[in-house]
Amino acid sequence: MSLGRAMNLLRHLVLPAALFMGHAVSALDNPIRLNSVGFLPDQPKQATVAAAATTFSVIRPADGKVVFSGRLTGPSTNADTGESLFMADFSPLKQSGPFQIEVAGVGRSPVFVIEEAVYGTPYATAMRAFYLWRCGMAVAVTNNGIILAHGACHTNDAWLDLATGNHAHQVSTGGWHDAGDYNKYVVNAGVTVGTLLRAWEDFGDKLEKIPLGLPEAGQPRPEFLSEVKWELDWLLTMQAADGSVYHKLSTEKFGPFIRPETELQPRYFAPWSSESTANFVAVLAAAGRIYHPFDAASADRYAQAAAKSYAFLCAHPGRHPADQSAFSTGTYSVNDNGARLWAAAEMWAATGREDCLQDCETRLQARNARVPLTWDYGNPELLGEVTYLFSQRSGRDNTLVTSLRSQVMQAADTIVRGAQGHGYARSRTVGYGWGFNGQLARQAVLLHAAHALAPRPEYAQAALDSLGYLFGRNIHGRSYVTGLGFKPPLHPHDRSSASAGNTGPWPGFLVGGPHPTPADWQDEQADFTTNEIAINWNSALVYALAWFAQPVKKDLTTAL
Repeated sequence: MSLGRAMNLLRHLVLPAALFMGHAVSALDNPIRLNSVGFLPDQPKQATVAAAATTFSVIRPADGKVVFSGRLTGPSTNADTGESLFMADFSPLKQSGPFQIEVAGVGRSPVFVIEEAVYGTPYATAMRAFYLWRCGMAVAVTNNGIILAHGACHTNDAWLDLATGNHAHQVSTGGWHDAGDYNKYVVNAGVTVGTLLRAWEDFGDKLEKIPLGLPEAGQPRPEFLSEVKWELDWLLTMQAADGSVYHKLSTEKFGPFIRPETELQPRYFAPWSSESTANFVAVLAAAGRIYHPFDAASADRYAQAAAKSYAFLCAHPGRHPADQSAFSTGTYSVNDNGARLWAAAEMWAATGREDCLQDCETRLQARNARVPLTWDYGNPELLGEVTYLFSQRSGRDNTLVTSLRSQVMQAADTIVRGAQGHGYARSRTVGYGWGFNGQLARQAVLLHAAHALAPRPEYAQAALDSLGYLFGRNIHGRSYVTGLGFKPPLHPHDRSSASAGNTGPWPGFLVGGPHPTPADWQDEQADFTTNEIAINWNSALVYALAWFAQPVKKDLTTAL
């Protein structure tokens, strides 16, 4: 699509300015720390106060009227941050509207909203971020009256020299830029698409009613699935004739901070790997099943591609890492065990084949009888476990199903216990490392699975508390998502946001977050270890928001 065509679509992609600019409070990080996006009316509502005080009030920012008062509890020492913290609990307040917490002698919190649809706009914004990641076409969005755009990029993807030894070109346009760079990686695409397709399976009925304003709006296929299709169709181009799947498509070295359409260095396929092939099988098999009611032709292509690569995978049972010696870009080289389990589960769920079920159950029984509390592209087995557990197909081993159900419940209980007593209600089952904001959000997949097995409010609350941490209830008192909440990141490690002609960050992206300690995060472009963005982290954020998102019936920002 031309840049001019993209500009014409801006009227569908105008994003609420107030949500992207942060709210007008002190320029210093605020000691009253809460989910600065807001709360559901019936949700427990808490704020953390990093200053000594005894009472608090909830006020309306328009006139200062007090709508709720209470006593702070504490202080208690927060184990991982070392802070002395107080807590304000205003759960009884169920009135809708914009509010602030006021603590005498301390100040006022950022403005937040209580509203049934409070997560609708953040969900749509985080999901629309994938549109901004699109490679091979012009994209544009208006943020606070400013156009953020780039032209069609990387239209000559890509060369096979480093994958096959032959100087030959193969069309591989499309897909999403992976992170703060412009390369494309199959393994990370796998966990990203897998998480998004899981969101559709769990919440698709309501997500279909939340407009995203994409170029494909109005088609029979839901917008959500149209966006994911942009990545699925690129994945098809990564399959070799024998069914193996090239590991990545990349420049030899990371490119400079320039607009994507001006990055003209040659881009190459990396050789195949077993982990990329297994991820490919899993997401294409799932897509063949999920897309069939909306786009039978695409669904058939996905299913056929998955079957071909599954046959190759079974014929090559050993791990086969890709030779990436010619590259200095992201490796995503991991053990393929979890991806093979997931691939077998999705092939069985899609086809009912007995050999796929046997493959899946053999791998489930061989693991150490637990589900992972945290997971990412390195081990996506939980996606396979959830598919196996909730499939309506017959033939499963009942003993294994019972055991797996118990493991999911035990893991969810561990996550919940991990948040108890933490000053920001952040589960201690997630540490502080590169991209661990994504791992924290991604726990919502396991929590929702447990909630589906045995609905308990603490599972949903743990997911909501993780969102609260990401949107400002943290040691920095700031949102970690560009364009959303209080003082969001302005300088993410993102070439599109930082390239010439853009005057602000692209909205809706979750940054990786602090490490190695809770305080170690800087809103600096150069700090890629804490302030980069990535598709796998955003898919986790989308899933967590999708659980609670409702269509927005009015502009929630008008009263702010």
